[in-house]
Amino acid sequence: MELQHSAGFSGAIMEEYRYSEEDFILPGITWQTRREYAEDKRFLSDFDRALQSRWVGKMEKGLFRYPLWSLQTKILPGSVNYVAQLNVKRGIERRKPQDIKSIQQQYNPRQFNFNKIKPEEVVFQMVRSPAEKVSNGAEIHRSPNHTPALPSSSHNHPLVVINVSPLEFGHVLFIPDPSLCLAQILTSDLVQLGLESLLLSGHPGFRVGFNSLGGFASVNHLHLHGFYLDEELLIESAESKLLCPDIHFHLLHHFPAPGFFFYTDGKDLMSVSRRICRVTDYLVQRDIAHNVFMTRGNNPENRGCLESREGIRVFIWARQSCFGAKEESAFNVALCELAGHLPVKNEEDFSTLTEDSVISIVRSHLLSDEEFNVLSQELVEHLTK
Repeated sequence: MELQHSAGFSGAIMEEYRYSEEDFILPGITWQTRREYAEDKRFLSDFDRALQSRWVGKMEKGLFRYPLWSLQTKILPGSVNYVAQLNVKRGIERRKPQDIKSIQQQYNPRQFNFNKIKPEEVVFQMVRSPAEKVSNGAEIHRSPNHTPALPSSSHNHPLVVINVSPLEFGHVLFIPDPSLCLAQILTSDLVQLGLESLLLSGHPGFRVGFNSLGGFASVNHLHLHGFYLDEELLIESAESKLLCPDIHFHLLHHFPAPGFFFYTDGKDLMSVSRRICRVTDYLVQRDIAHNVFMTRGNNPENRGCLESREGIRVFIWARQSCFGAKEESAFNVALCELAGHLPVKNEEDFSTLTEDSVISIVRSHLLSDEEFNVLSQELVEHLTK
């Protein structure tokens, strides 16, 4: 790993974060180990320190819409262990979401997009470097079989940008080259970048996610979310049903938000990224809104070690579409909420939410049982062709 400076976004000089598979942290630490460190930050990786120090610096410079250092957090009583956080400022001061009318809506340069952000909102560029020796002696290399689906700049030089309306500490956006003007439809290159970012982080609570159009995406310009949630979530070790053994494709059941997920040990990122997009492309083609959540997790095929975080789980939820400019109540049902993380916008709801009320709200945004069962069969057929 190394940081370099280069000319980049809007002609501004920006830092490059260069990395390789040598920098991936496998396996990840357990939550028990994380708790033993307490306030000691030595478990953080170079990536974490680079991202967090720059994020904090931009917070201190007032580049966000509101200050966010820590949030009032509680675990709702019940079997799901929902993590609720009070974030009043985000509900009041975030940019008004765009009026979305279709899951396949085209990019509109007249609306807000990431070509319009200030250069100082960029944290750094992510560069997965070809083979070379860097200053710390680590070898940086690219997989010889890598063939990007998009122009090389979209994979080699994606931006990490602060989310000026953060929902948690370290909230950033991963954006492919903004000049490509890509609509909010997931690509395998961006999925792979999200997975690599998880493996670069030493924190078990670093999460990456995606909201489709109709799935509460606020901006129709391709991006992922990344943030730190320093709380364990049930889905990291939740039981599942193996649907496609050869590709580790699972059904998430016995959970308030049934969905699907892929498990990877981190050694097949390109192939699993493409499989994830085979699913999301299938949903886009059928105008089914969806949300994606990536997190460290245990191997669902090894139920004897629930504490382990040796790999990554990538969850995909198909859901009912929500169109029009969004005016939310207690919380949206998007990537965080489906995963068990509830950013709540007002004190009344924060104080009165119960597990049952949350489950009721979440399920009102999901497919019917019949629709879900049909989709499950279709996806298995689609992935095993």
